[in-house]
Amino acid sequence: MPIRVDDDLPVKKILEDENIFVMGSDRAIRQDIRPLDILILNLMPLKQDAELQLMRSLSNTPLQVNISLIRTMTYESKHAPKGHLERFYTDFSSIKDRKWDGFIITGAPIEKMEFEDVEYWDELKEIMDWSEKNVTSTIHICWGAQAGLYYRYGVQKHELDKKLSGIYMHHTFHRKTPLVRGFDDIFYVPHSRYTGVDKDEIVKNPHLEIVAESDEAGPYLIIGDEGKNIFVTGHPEYDILTLDKEYKRDLAKGLNPDIPVNYYPDNDPSKTPIKSWRCHANTLYANWLNYYVYQITPYLWTEKADKKKNETAE
Repeated sequence: MPIRVDDDLPVKKILEDENIFVMGSDRAIRQDIRPLDILILNLMPLKQDAELQLMRSLSNTPLQVNISLIRTMTYESKHAPKGHLERFYTDFSSIKDRKWDGFIITGAPIEKMEFEDVEYWDELKEIMDWSEKNVTSTIHICWGAQAGLYYRYGVQKHELDKKLSGIYMHHTFHRKTPLVRGFDDIFYVPHSRYTGVDKDEIVKNPHLEIVAESDEAGPYLIIGDEGKNIFVTGHPEYDILTLDKEYKRDLAKGLNPDIPVNYYPDNDPSKTPIKSWRCHANTLYANWLNYYVYQITPYLWTEKADKKKNETAE
């Protein structure tokens, strides 16, 4: 799938070096095709890492995808270069007057905080309210999933006894559900968090359905309102060395972290980790784009329906 990004976005060169088809703005304009417009609210501190990871995961269908990046304005990232944010990101006020096919809300390393204590919580609530009428389907990742479940459906989070970090085995409940179509019976997902969600609350909520979970990591894929909202409690988009960097960062801080589960060969941090989740990640995002965005959106939005009606009349 060609991903359409700004020609100057730094991760564009990395994606091209990995043989991922990335299309610049000029070529995209010349193609007679209706691309999907995907918005990403990037809450991760290392913006460019998150950009790269998500764009890799979105690059595996025949669909053309336009990527737009937004950030919060009530909190300024301390880890992202200001020039990068000003050049490649916009704010909510600049995009809220149009419709979007898909929306991704990333995680953020703030899960121990109460939601109401997060500086941009009110802004995030406004964005989530807006997405209900202006986005076909929204994916919420890790902390973003916990925030979405809490605000949209009242599902509480709880602090774990220790950090959940590693590659965990998962299974599906309903293999015919489009979101998990093509999944193996057993698949693996990276997790990295200090909190979890209450499974009983999810099960009791008639608007929510758990379609995949882990015996160790808990509910993993949760569908809200038949796909209007999708919650991913782990990090399928993670690169092979992301958990390694986090582990070594926590070691340097003196946090005495456990070695990530099922990650290093022989449980030896001196060895290169084994990548065991990429196929699942690619399938997940391809299914989302196809079944919950592309198959629904084309005739949904008023402006697109009006345009089609006018073309038919002519």
